[in-house]
Amino acid sequence: MKTLADLRAVREKAKQDLAAREENAKFRIVVAMGTCGIAAGARSVMSAILDEMNKQAIKNTVITQTGCLGYCDQEPLVQIFEAGKPVVTYGKVNEAAARRIIQDHIRNDRIVGDFVFISH
Repeated sequence: MKTLADLRAVREKAKQDLAAREENAKFRIVVAMGTCGIAAGARSVMSAILDEMNKQAIKNTVITQTGCLGYCDQEPLVQIFEAGKPVVTYGKVNEAAARRIIQDHIRNDRIVGDFVFISH
């Protein structure tokens, strides 16, 4: 069994690793996984994103999830953050669209206009 000090050390190491990974990332992909997102298929979208990232061997990206973004009628939602560029929010994303977003937006720096909900 670990002591409280051991557990705190593990937590601090994990925080440092996460900060270093995010600092070196070109992109941050956020999938809305609130109740409405999950009901609309966000789990399969997240799976497709992770699978396509692995297939494409893309390493410079952090993938996270968040709760509801407040646009329930557009779920599943995927946001792409890139330093120095407007945030792109894709709406009504399905598995095929998720794979296209990875191939076109992340791999080739081309926004997938068919699914853009908000770009700000």
